[in-house]
Amino acid sequence: MSNSAQTDLIAKGQGFIAALDQSGGSTPKALRLYGVEEDAYNGDEEMFGMIHAMRARIAQSPAFSGDKVVGAILFERTMDGEIDGIPAAQYIWEKRGVVPFLKVDKGLEAEENGVQLMKPMPDLDDLLDRANAAGIYGTKMRSVISAANAEGVKANVAQQFEVAKQIIAKGLMPIIEPEVTITIADKAETEDLVRDAILAELDALDDNLQIMLKLSLPTNANQYKALVDHPQVLKVVALSGGYSREEANGLLAQNTGMIASFSRALTEGLSAQQTEDEFNSVIADSIDGIYQASIAG
Repeated sequence: MSNSAQTDLIAKGQGFIAALDQSGGSTPKALRLYGVEEDAYNGDEEMFGMIHAMRARIAQSPAFSGDKVVGAILFERTMDGEIDGIPAAQYIWEKRGVVPFLKVDKGLEAEENGVQLMKPMPDLDDLLDRANAAGIYGTKMRSVISAANAEGVKANVAQQFEVAKQIIAKGLMPIIEPEVTITIADKAETEDLVRDAILAELDALDDNLQIMLKLSLPTNANQYKALVDHPQVLKVVALSGGYSREEANGLLAQNTGMIASFSRALTEGLSAQQTEDEFNSVIADSIDGIYQASIAG
């Protein structure tokens, strides 16, 4: 894989990043929305097999290509699996022209000071080595912010940047995701704290380093424009965070320079019971709508 070609595609490409990285905790819900109830599988192996089949079906759809989907975030088991007999990361880059990323966090700590930090990742270096061997371009890691608590926000963002430096040292591009819960009453105030904390960390970052950001769709349009324009930020992407696809697309279109990185909103309307033609039609409409919102700004 060519890192420079992938960097150019993310930086300049017109499109969005598909989030195909549901973890063990969120997989049952994702499968239910896909029309697969929990009595349809026995144990984790069958469950992960079914979610992998859904992801592979999406990746093999004609609409899933670098023309509108510039990147895809994979779950670890997806990276370790195959699509159409080809290792997953290799397939989505070589066959679909889509840049592969990997979810690396191991879940969340209990809430403290209005935030949930990431759990320790003692095996991160080994995972990053495997990611490099698999042809992964970058990573994504999520923490959560649920209150306008300056101390908590600062600690949350600082942890993200600390781990990002470890990821950069392995030659991978980190996507930092300090997700702001969309239902909190002080969301706009929280987003001010998040923006300022990220800018402070960027100012302390070595000039030759770059990161990416994955942020909740903001209350105020162009809340994160200073981050979008920052030379050490390759791209700012938005998570749907519980909004419907229609709501998320509408909000995204108001934010210049931000592109989507939707998960549930991307797969909304898909069903295991659909024929290939039906499935491909629904995912094509979904991809086109998210693409249009991503380039609207």
